[in-house]
Amino acid sequence: MGEAAQYAIKMHHVTKTFGKVVANKNVDLELKTGEILALLGENGSGKTTLMNMLSGIYFPDYGEIYVKGKEVTIRSPKDSFTLGIGMIHQHFKLVDVLTAAENIVLGLEGKTVLKRREINRKVAELAQKYGFDLDPTKKVYNMSVSEKQTVEILKVLYKGADILILDEPTAVLTPQETEKLFAVLKNMKKHGKSIIIITHKLNEVMAISDRVAILRKGEYIGVVETSETDPDQLTEMMVGRPISLEIERPEVKRGGKRLRVIDLTCLSGDGVKALDNVSFDAYAGEILGIAGIAGSGQKELCETIAGLYPSVGGSVLYSESSEKGAVKERILGLSPDEIAKKGISMAFVPEDRLGMGLVAGMDMTDNVMLRSYKSNKGIFVDRKSPRDLAEKLIKELEIVTPGVETPVGRLSGGNVQKVLLGREIACQPSVLIVAYPVRGLDINASYRIYDLLNEQKKKGVAVVFIGEDLDVLMQLSDRIMVMCGGKVSGIVDPRKVTKEEIGLMMIRTEQDGEKEEVTE
Repeated sequence: MGEAAQYAIKMHHVTKTFGKVVANKNVDLELKTGEILALLGENGSGKTTLMNMLSGIYFPDYGEIYVKGKEVTIRSPKDSFTLGIGMIHQHFKLVDVLTAAENIVLGLEGKTVLKRREINRKVAELAQKYGFDLDPTKKVYNMSVSEKQTVEILKVLYKGADILILDEPTAVLTPQETEKLFAVLKNMKKHGKSIIIITHKLNEVMAISDRVAILRKGEYIGVVETSETDPDQLTEMMVGRPISLEIERPEVKRGGKRLRVIDLTCLSGDGVKALDNVSFDAYAGEILGIAGIAGSGQKELCETIAGLYPSVGGSVLYSESSEKGAVKERILGLSPDEIAKKGISMAFVPEDRLGMGLVAGMDMTDNVMLRSYKSNKGIFVDRKSPRDLAEKLIKELEIVTPGVETPVGRLSGGNVQKVLLGREIACQPSVLIVAYPVRGLDINASYRIYDLLNEQKKKGVAVVFIGEDLDVLMQLSDRIMVMCGGKVSGIVDPRKVTKEEIGLMMIRTEQDGEKEEVTE
């Protein structure tokens, strides 16, 4: 096998900078023909930037790229396609009102008239060849996330791509859908396709790849054979030091009911039920995990409880016992201010950190003040206490920032999340609702966040944790509530069910298969 035939892609000393930020520095990467290469690295390590240079979105500052043995210049996505490279991004670019087949042939040159029956036949044949499950005549707006992803993959295959790049392809899939996707990728490999998969899930790297290339802070650390490595070694290469991958679930005696949600119903913007008769209880001293594929109502659920989203039915009751006696309040329909005025300490960490949680242009002190300025009496604003708290958060949570005066919008995602979570925890809540708290964070920051949630649980806080990584949810949560299409599929003990059982609950809501744990 000659050099050209052996390597689908070779990147040599590729460097890319954005202003003073070096995204990739002298990276050497090789993709063999007919292999699946996992590209691994923490967030901000330059994985996506590197792949965007292969797909024509960015142009390298210097370095060479070889495709099938020939040096090439990729100045646009069109150049990339011509070379047989197809990239499937995390965010799909499909036309909702068209069918699967119409989306697949959209933009093909030289064909002004296409017979619908002919297109459908060709697409069905292509899907069958690789083991995809797809109806070519189905409209995109009727599709599940995994079906849309299938259309995106078939779109690049139809256009003749034999080198595929998939960016975090399993982020939105259930365990069953992930298995299906991996089976298809292995089929593609058998047909001689060369595949790069960008991911941060170590168990998936081990399951699907032939080799693993690791980036750290924009630099290429090396490549290892998957069969000769393990998750601990990969983590150490990614982070630069050994890290325990165990997530703790401390045993804490469960306290009283903090939150009772009964038949909560909400509508989305287009009048469809975003939440449909959702009922559950959250207890002091437990982490209640909430699982579901994207768009199952998780966002509306936490925003409705926090007083930020309107409901059309049901009730939310808050109860707390203190020295002053028991407090029982109906909080549904109240604004966050009204909830606070009743003396109820509830903290909410939204998924949109800089849109809903913090003000990007303001510094840490001012962002901390957002939580406390209303309690100021008189005309003078107390800046000392928030500043002291900001300094304390920097120290305790190891927030990397030039100082409390730096606008939070300039901090990395992990540090922004620590500021937001730290500020909310500082209010000593009795209910803490967190939505996707580790999305986009590296391993170090993620494990610090898990520790913070466990610390709150030990203090008797009722923690509601909406997550997307099922492995993490199963290790961290005391109970898991599974949502599907705005309904509750069941509430389970993660120690007594398998990941596959939860995966099935994520895609169906039949009451007969329900494993709901009724607790009084």
